Amino acid sequence: MKKISFRPAFFALPYVVICAIFVVFPLILVLIYAFIGSDGSFTFENFKLVFTQSSNLTLLLKTIGIAALTTVICLLIAYPTAMVLASAPFNRYVVLALLFIIPMWMNFVLRVIALKSLLFMLGVDYGFLATMIGMVYDFLPFMLLPIYTVLTNMDKSYKEASADLGANGAVTFFKVTLPLSMGGVVSGITMVFMPVFSAYAITGMLGDASTNVIGGKINGLFTTTSTWGVGSALSFVLLILVFLTMFISNFITARAPKSKPSASTKGGVAQ
Repeated sequence: MKKISFRPAFFALPYVVICAIFVVFPLILVLIYAFIGSDGSFTFENFKLVFTQSSNLTLLLKTIGIAALTTVICLLIAYPTAMVLASAPFNRYVVLALLFIIPMWMNFVLRVIALKSLLFMLGVDYGFLATMIGMVYDFLPFMLLPIYTVLTNMDKSYKEASADLGANGAVTFFKVTLPLSMGGVVSGITMVFMPVFSAYAITGMLGDASTNVIGGKINGLFTTTSTWGVGSALSFVLLILVFLTMFISNFITARAPKSKPSASTKGGVAQ
């Protein structure tokens, strides 16, 4: 009897089918609607409206600003927190890291509703401040987890070698720890910036007119005004910006130092 064998690629077939049906096919529909006018004919008018309406550019810049600010705040909070959690005394207590990761297991709408009640009790009005608090609160674990993982798995002998070569703590951090953790930093930035860039639920629940983002307008174009052509064109432009962000992220990650420091890094530690 002939023995049946399966190639490894065979087991990826269900995932490919699911992606084709629920990801690729909807994106193709969005692209088709982006080139269809109100009369059903082929047109570039939808993209023209996207780039000629000043409100779209304003919302796009505002969205980029909110996403960038959220990412920077999350990084400034997550990196030192990850360093503390990954240090020898705290690394034994995994429960401390779980306290930051557990919120990722909950639905983000429930988290925002809970935060909304807390901000109301504290007297924080809905607006820019409440929106930034909600963004940072919701996406901070996505920045913390990859940085914490990289710092935990980092070979501690690099720091010992840096100390033996006469480097102080600051030099060791900038010459050894930070370069070797850039993979986790870039992953965290990507996991925060891209979801925030396209998110609008948090701004809708905690913000006001001053915190409207491009995602909210796209949702309104599809649900309120039923202008699917302009909404599809705007979604396609947003998708291109997301792909560009992913390309830059992958490029930086590929050039980041890996587990073994380069010769230039070794020689520059003690300088």
